[in-house]
Amino acid sequence: MPRRPDLTPAERAGRAFLAASVIGALNTANARQPLKRTGRGGLFAFFPGWLTSEAPLHAIFWQVLATLGFARRGAFRSRRGLVGLVVSLGSWTVLTQIWKQSKGAGQIFDAALREGLGDELDAGSSPMSSEDDVEAVAHRLPAEPMVLSPRRLISGPASMRHRRYQTNRSISYGGAGRRNQLDIWKRPDLPATAKAPVLVQVHGGGWVIGNKEQQALPLLTHMAESGWVCVSINYRLSPKATWPDHIVDVKRALAWVKANIAEYGGDPDFVCITGGSAGGHLSSLAALSPNEPEFQPGFEEADTSVRAAVPFYGVYDMINRDGTGSADMEGMLAKVVFKSKRRDAPSVWEQASTMSWVGPHAPPFFVIHGANDTLVPVEQARSFVSMLRAESKHPVAYAELPGTQHAFEVFDSPRTIYSTGAVHRFLEAVRVREGHTTNV
Repeated sequence: MPRRPDLTPAERAGRAFLAASVIGALNTANARQPLKRTGRGGLFAFFPGWLTSEAPLHAIFWQVLATLGFARRGAFRSRRGLVGLVVSLGSWTVLTQIWKQSKGAGQIFDAALREGLGDELDAGSSPMSSEDDVEAVAHRLPAEPMVLSPRRLISGPASMRHRRYQTNRSISYGGAGRRNQLDIWKRPDLPATAKAPVLVQVHGGGWVIGNKEQQALPLLTHMAESGWVCVSINYRLSPKATWPDHIVDVKRALAWVKANIAEYGGDPDFVCITGGSAGGHLSSLAALSPNEPEFQPGFEEADTSVRAAVPFYGVYDMINRDGTGSADMEGMLAKVVFKSKRRDAPSVWEQASTMSWVGPHAPPFFVIHGANDTLVPVEQARSFVSMLRAESKHPVAYAELPGTQHAFEVFDSPRTIYSTGAVHRFLEAVRVREGHTTNV
């Protein structure tokens, strides 16, 4: 738009500042409550909402810098500039509220663990072989609250601390090249005889993108630092891969871990699994379908069972049986992942649904989801948890985080830091419950 010749430089700066303030306020509003929850609107609402809701103080910082720049241009000598300042101050107030809400995640996780585990969270109740065993393991339950380190929070998305425990990279576990590779995360001082508990991480990306070095880095770092051996895996991706290639690879990786992790100080008898989004789907499905022959072609006899599962913001149903899923996902799945429509291959779609495998055999689960998730509706997580609690013989913990988008724990933020501590506490409680000790 051409400049109006009758506007002074201060008035032009004020108009530009007002426009920038309104855009910033809309972004803040979207972070607090997504402007759209479904469809393409929900997809577009995701990225700015995710970044701003996890780093609201960073958003304030950059907006303040921009405001100072407009002030130097004389924006506040115009009426529009002053209106823009009022809008910005309101936006910063809401961003501060978002920050305070994110700091409350620790209490939400604590309540979720106490509801799901009860006294086991503190004492690690039986079955155990003896009281001595209980005492030997119970003291290892992480009881101290997680600390919100200013340095970690300031570095946020730019943090480089999450690579130091990647001790063995790109190890082949199958024949699909780099898509069948995994990384080992562990402390350098962990002895080969440690028999440390093991956590396998499955990345997300809608079954079509992503790799083992992009997600859950804060969690892997925390667990490795705490004496666990972690394994992050790649798997074949669509459209080149067709279901069930994805879950077959996850199972193949689990079989590799059971057969080889002792060489790296891990305990093959205590392997847990986690993952986010599509990784939440694959990790939960793997946990509920141990040793399923259809998912283990050519290695049917391998043990692929896990001791516990911690899916983040996962997809738990492909057929949307109770209406809690995203109807927009079906077209993509049919065209890219399954290469078949649901009505033409209903058994395949149902077999791929985690909900189809829920039963008394389910291992302990800790399900985590954000209430503001615009990619995978939180309602599906609630439904999945209800099914698990109705049928499983083992603990089921559920943390639903208000004001939280999809992929919230990718980089350091209050929710990320608290989630790593909560996952650690849950898995240690399961380990105590089952009587597993470590030589570390």
